[in-house]
Amino acid sequence: MGLFDGLKGKAQGLIHGNEQAIKNGISKAGDLVDAKTGRKYSGHIDKIQHGASKLIDKNGTPGQAPAAGQVPPVPPVNPVPPADRTP
Repeated sequence: MGLFDGLKGKAQGLIHGNEQAIKNGISKAGDLVDAKTGRKYSGHIDKIQHGASKLIDKNGTPGQAPAAGQVPPVPPVNPVPPADRTP
């Protein structure tokens, strides 16, 4: 397991069960930024809020199937053996 896999697992563990609280935080932070910028970038901020909320939904449950419309990665058909091994 690589470093990023470990971090991803820890992040999913932190997200799981706290999805709504995290989404509320995303919403409040976006609204604060929107107010501070004079609502000049409302469309951009809303898009980021929506994307972050979707990311929380997608990654909140460890072992969850990919969301509809997404194709899981396919392993290579003929993987190349490591250089230090002889076949």
